[in-house]
Formats: sequence, structure tokens, C-alpha cells
Amino acid sequence: MITRIVTPSESGKRLHRYIRNMMPNYPLGQIYKMIDQGKVKVNGKRKKDSYELAAGDELTIFIEDDKFADASIGSDNKKVKFAGVVSNIDVVYEDNELLVVNKPAGLLTHPDQTEQKETLITRVHAYLHKKGELDSHMFLPASANRLDRNTSGLVLVGKTAGMLHQLNQWIQKRELDKFYVTIVEGALTHGGTVDAKLIRDERGNRTRVVKEGAGTTASERTADEKEATTRYKPLQAGKGYTLIEVELISGRTHQIRTHLQSIGHPLLGDVKYGGKPFEKVNHQLLHAWKISLPDGRVFTAPLPALFRATLKKAGISFALTSEAE
Repeated sequence: MITRIVTPSESGKRLHRYIRNMMPNYPLGQIYKMIDQGKVKVNGKRKKDSYELAAGDELTIFIEDDKFADASIGSDNKKVKFAGVVSNIDVVYEDNELLVVNKPAGLLTHPDQTEQKETLITRVHAYLHKKGELDSHMFLPASANRLDRNTSGLVLVGKTAGMLHQLNQWIQKRELDKFYVTIVEGALTHGGTVDAKLIRDERGNRTRVVKEGAGTTASERTADEKEATTRYKPLQAGKGYTLIEVELISGRTHQIRTHLQSIGHPLLGDVKYGGKPFEKVNHQLLHAWKISLPDGRVFTAPLPALFRATLKKAGISFALTSEAE
């Protein structure tokens, strides 16, 4: 029996295609047959081959381990090769089920079309493999949250299917609290909430606020619009800049960057979303510094060196503690 938890980046895939990606050497006809015979279940129930998977779905395939191993050769679910993969990661917390990692800026969270090897999750796999805790045929640990390449901070990794499912459930139900710190342009003197729908342009890799009224076409008022809510509060002002804490209520791509630009306070250095370069910083300084789980556990990650140095240059002196008050 093989178990997988569908990650946010895999949501929307049809069941038969998902299995096909897992088992490229298995005849497609046999995959359809397995689904029809109930040898594939989603959250313990039979589904049609056209079922669209959602993040957090638990997929169970009733197949012998040796058959799966042969069927998965050449796929991403083959035993991971770790030659040349960095296994050193900044571990914030670890137990038998959960791994919390502090991701550096500049590193992708997951592989994409531009990079397959040098990512946070491949480093995590290499780290767990080195410890003898990875069996990629049974379950491949995955992250429940994703950070942009140039965003640093906390990433939650489920080491077991059960924990990954739990993390995804907490995120979907908004029971998991995520806090970021960033530097924005201008003097931001009061906290507030940005509650504005977002629409994503995948081709241009940009997100924008959907504004009602002038300039909004009917085509923009579609199912592509996503509800998004961001809370923010100033921590300390400097020379034309403000250090703020942001609580991410929803989790849309580029949400913080887009929402803060929409209220006239783009992130320092974030040239993609209206910010100006600062010294040698030409990307957003955004750090996922605290995560609070519903079970009472709280994790924090210290500010990176570049972030601290930039604060000093911007005339901001602030010590980030477990409570950014």
C-alpha cells in the first residue's frame, strides 16, 4: 500500500494523471482498471479517474511495494538521488512527524521548470536520507507552505502522511497563524487590514488587486478572483521606511507584496511591485518569522543578516523577539 498527501502545488490534477506521474512505467489502461476496481482511494473513498485532487487529499494505492518500485522508475517518486545535493538545513524544530526549517532567501521551496535539484525540499530529502529516515517509495515528505524564492523564513514539512494532512487542514481552515516582517516605503503610522480580491497572471508571474469600477472588465470578475486578507501593524519607523509585521490571513501568491503596494507602501527593494532598489537590495525583504499552531506550539526564525544590515541603513533599530510588540 502506497500513501501520498496532495500538496498545494499538485492540487487540481486529475486522479489518473496524478497516478500516471507517480508510475510512468505502468500501463495507463492498468491505472484506469485500478481506479475502477477501488484499488485507488482518496480520503478513504473511491473516486472517478477524472476526480480533481485538492491540497490535503490523502491518496492510497493498493499495490505491492516491488510493483510500485518498478512502475515508478524514472519518475519524481523514484528513490531520490542525492549526489551533490546539499543536506545542511537550518532546523528550527524537529520530531518524528514534523520538521520546521528556516529557508534562506534566494532558494526555491520546490523544484520548478528552472531548477530541479537546488531547492529547499530536495535539501530536506537529502537531510532525512542522510539520517536514514527517508523511504521515498512509501511517503515522500513535503512542505505544507511555500515561500517565494527571495522570501526567507519558516517552512513546515510533514515527515509523515498524517502530519502533512494535518498541516494542510489547519492551513485550509485558517487555524494556523503566520506572521511576517518586512520593510515598506514611507511612514506607516497605523495598523490596518487589506481585504481585496487578487487575480493571478501565471504567464507574467504577477498578482494584482481586482479593483471594482473603472478599469475593471467583466472578464476580470471571474472564478479566477481569489479572496485575500492581510493584516499589518507598524513596528518602527526609520528614514522614509517602516518596519512592519504582517499577519497572512489567506495565503495567495505574492499576496503581501501586492496588497501593500495597493495601499501605497510597496516593499523596500521590491521592484516587481513598485518598490525602489535600496543600496544593493533589489528584491523584497520579506521574512516569515513566526508560525503558531493550533496545538499551542510556536516557532520563530531570526532575521537574516541582510535584513538586519538593511534595517540599520534605513535608520531602524528594532530587536525581534517572540512577541513583536
